[in-house]
Amino acid sequence: MKRSKPTNSATSNSLKPPSKIDSTAELREMQRVMAGVLFRPLTPNWGMQKRWADGRLMKSVASEFIKPNDRLDSFERLEIYNRQYWFRVLDCLYDDYPGLRAVVGERKFMKLATAYLSRYPSNSYTLRDLGNRLEQFLRQEPHWSAPREELALDMARFEWAQVVAFDGPSKPPISPDEILDTPPSKLQLSLQPYLSLLELNFAVDDFLIAVKKQEADVLRGEASNAKGGGPKQGMPRKRIRFPRQEKVYLAVHRHDNVLYYKRLELGEYKILTSLDRGVTVEEACIEGVTASKKENIDWSEQIRDWFNSWSSLGWFCHRS
Repeated sequence: MKRSKPTNSATSNSLKPPSKIDSTAELREMQRVMAGVLFRPLTPNWGMQKRWADGRLMKSVASEFIKPNDRLDSFERLEIYNRQYWFRVLDCLYDDYPGLRAVVGERKFMKLATAYLSRYPSNSYTLRDLGNRLEQFLRQEPHWSAPREELALDMARFEWAQVVAFDGPSKPPISPDEILDTPPSKLQLSLQPYLSLLELNFAVDDFLIAVKKQEADVLRGEASNAKGGGPKQGMPRKRIRFPRQEKVYLAVHRHDNVLYYKRLELGEYKILTSLDRGVTVEEACIEGVTASKKENIDWSEQIRDWFNSWSSLGWFCHRS
């Protein structure tokens, strides 16, 4: 797979390994140097760049703080860590964003991911957080997702919301009785931290279902080749049609430790986002009814059904 040209990390330009480590400050500087090396993108041939950010030969820089052994020189030993960092983080983004891959294409996705991780290297102890600034990056540098910038942005938001829903924190849910005991004009509710409410311009939920189904079918086909006498060559994947532009409201959440995404009506979305802003239940319901385009319905019954559903899913918690 062809790679984009490497770029220098902005944080590595002034890094120089200390000659010795006798203090926590010197240890911290050594850690910065090591991170600067790891975070530098690989060459198109998946190797470490030959020169450091200041123009010096990387072999010379590596020898200042990495000892050779009887099999590898300093550069080769350091290159192993540089390569493994990039292989790991690129694999994680690849697995976490199948929808975005389908939108921009496999090759362009790898270039996008490399550019993103060059600008925003991993800053968390867990790879779960690797995509937490991808939406921001796509807004700052939309050319990486051209000509489908809006669709790519919607998909990135949707797929990040699934990461949040999968293992985000939760709070003790409020029981229906607690909700009924407080007048709507005074009741304020908070939403679970793992719940994301999305206003989207494309039906990315249906599109992602189709993408994942296709990937699962391909895997099943590859597995069955063992019985059929060998893999079939040149079997192209059927192209999945991109979704048309339409307004979609989604709640991405989990229930009984299973990930779900649920379509919302405009009135539902407005009520929930208003509650999340901190207004009372009464005010949120007024905003939801006002925004809704539904006519000739019993709003009291409709709102009661919505709240019963949300409460049964455990979406509500006490405001902290």
